[in-house]
Amino acid sequence: MDLPQQVIDLDDLTLRRFNGETDLPELLRVIEESLEHLRPWMAWVAEHSPAKTADFLVHRAERWASGEEFTYVIVLNGAIVGVCWLLRRDDNPDNGREIGYWLHPVATGRGVATRAARALVAQAFRLPGVEYVEVVHDPANRASGAVPARLGFTEHLRRPAECLAPAETGEDQIWRLTRHQAEGMAAEAC
Repeated sequence: MDLPQQVIDLDDLTLRRFNGETDLPELLRVIEESLEHLRPWMAWVAEHSPAKTADFLVHRAERWASGEEFTYVIVLNGAIVGVCWLLRRDDNPDNGREIGYWLHPVATGRGVATRAARALVAQAFRLPGVEYVEVVHDPANRASGAVPARLGFTEHLRRPAECLAPAETGEDQIWRLTRHQAEGMAAEAC
C-alpha cells in the first residue's frame, strides 16, 4: 500500500507523524492553551482530558498503517502549533479523501493552515485512485473556509449536520478539489 510521507518539510514548517508518548506533553500544552479558541468548532474539546489525548495518540499508528487516517503534528520553528489530517471517512468513496486542521491561536493568520493543507493535498494525490480531496467545515467558521478557497477548491455542496460544538449552525460546507483541477493549477503556475 502506498502511504503519504511521514515527514513533510516546508522550510520553517514541518508536518510529521505523531511520535506517540514523546509528543504527548507538548501536545497537551498546545491543546490546553487552545481550548477557548477551539471550543466553538471542535466537539471533542468538551470532553478533552489528558487520558483522551493519550488514547488518541495510541491509535494514530494503527490508523496510519491501515491507510485510514494520516495525522500529523504541525511544527513551526521547532514547536508544535497544531494538528492536521488526511483521511477517508467510512461514508466516502475510495477515490476521495478529506483534510482537516486546527491551530494554536498564536499560529493563526500566518498561512500555516493553508501551507499544511496544500501539503496534504499533494500527499492525497500521491495515493493510488484518489481523484478528489474535500474540506468539510461549518459555514460560520470563516477561518476554516478561507483555507480551501485560497487553495482553489470549489464549494461542492452544503448538507444538514448535527450541531456538536457551540458555534455550529447545523450545516456542513463541503469544498472539493479534483485531481484534474490540481493538475491544471500546477500547469498554470509553471
